[in-house]
Amino acid sequence: MSLWYPYAQMKTMSPPLEVASASGAVLKLADGRELIDAISSWWCVIHGYNHPVINAAITEQMSQMSHVMLGGLTHEPARKLADKLVAISPEGLNHVFFGDSGSVGVEIALKMAIQYHKNQDTPGSHAKTQIIALKKAYHGDTIGAMSVCDPVEGMHSLFSGLLPQQIFVPSPIGGFDSTAEDTQDNLMLLADTLNKCARTTAAFIVEPLMQAAGGFNFYSPDYLREARKLCDAHNVLMIFDEVATGFGRTGSLFAADQTGITPDIMVLGKGLTAGYSGHSATLATDRVYEAFLSDDPAKSFMHGPTFMGNPMACKIALTSIELFEAENRLARIGQIEAILKKRIRSITGQAVKDTRVLGATGVVEAKDKASLKGIQDFAAERGVWLRPFETYAYTMPPYVISDEQLHKVCDVLEVWFA
Repeated sequence: MSLWYPYAQMKTMSPPLEVASASGAVLKLADGRELIDAISSWWCVIHGYNHPVINAAITEQMSQMSHVMLGGLTHEPARKLADKLVAISPEGLNHVFFGDSGSVGVEIALKMAIQYHKNQDTPGSHAKTQIIALKKAYHGDTIGAMSVCDPVEGMHSLFSGLLPQQIFVPSPIGGFDSTAEDTQDNLMLLADTLNKCARTTAAFIVEPLMQAAGGFNFYSPDYLREARKLCDAHNVLMIFDEVATGFGRTGSLFAADQTGITPDIMVLGKGLTAGYSGHSATLATDRVYEAFLSDDPAKSFMHGPTFMGNPMACKIALTSIELFEAENRLARIGQIEAILKKRIRSITGQAVKDTRVLGATGVVEAKDKASLKGIQDFAAERGVWLRPFETYAYTMPPYVISDEQLHKVCDVLEVWFA
């Protein structure tokens, strides 16, 4: 087989379903079947497939130019997108560095944080080369990103000898509405770690409010507010990885909006380009940006993906953000959340360990992997595309999904666990 598929044992994998076309929230298969996409093609197709407004924007941009490098050149779509992201992101994130995927955006953030300290040229600043991350974290599949994924429960343990050695603290517990006691216990562990390791720590990276591919762990905004104070006290930068949580997935435009704080660095991807192209944006505060301003060329940020600021991707992202605002996606996400809370939280059965909902994300956690064996085929036979992993059956639907389609997704989950 010439095509090598991701996260699959090529020798034993079942033949993948062939998609012939897609529209709205529906995948149309080559055999004539139609499946409601309950997971937005790995959470990025926020406006659904084949959206006429985005299609028209692509056609317009293609007639001008599909790509031009940002090295020594610039163009309007990149400048406009940077301005728009600054305008809609948490106050203070005034500078945008583009990449070509979420993983690369994380790599950029890690390098940026480490070089920020090195550029200070103050006693001890060059020792700050490690990153604190949460257990259960997932930040991507490239080398730097893998190093801040959970080193034990994550999928990257095979590469442990290659990866930079980072510092891990337990994930916050108690859920989004966790008690003050739960939050305080977690924060004490973080505080102890910072007291011991701040001398070598450049940044603390988190997926705010929802750890996605590491197990859909939801946690309190209070944890992040207090963590921000701890980081500031120890001269440690705070990085929000909003690749999965950004653009409405947790119920607000950015998860950061529910915390009332501004991270030093924030990474965007997935929903940024609505599933039309790969792209990412790493945003930074004035404090971070100004550390790279110097007469010394060596203090420049030495990173430059070929397709960073790609005009097509930037035009898509701009159009996607305009759609998000014009079609009031946040209101629709609130409606999706209400349906998911009513339907997902009511799912019970011997195999069910927990159910939880946040924004346009609904999760049924099974007690073991065996409980989910066969659910993907079961769902497809009933007109729904699900792709569970480990012990998690979940839905993160396109925001254009209809109520009827969303109820059908919930029906499949309910019947499976009954």
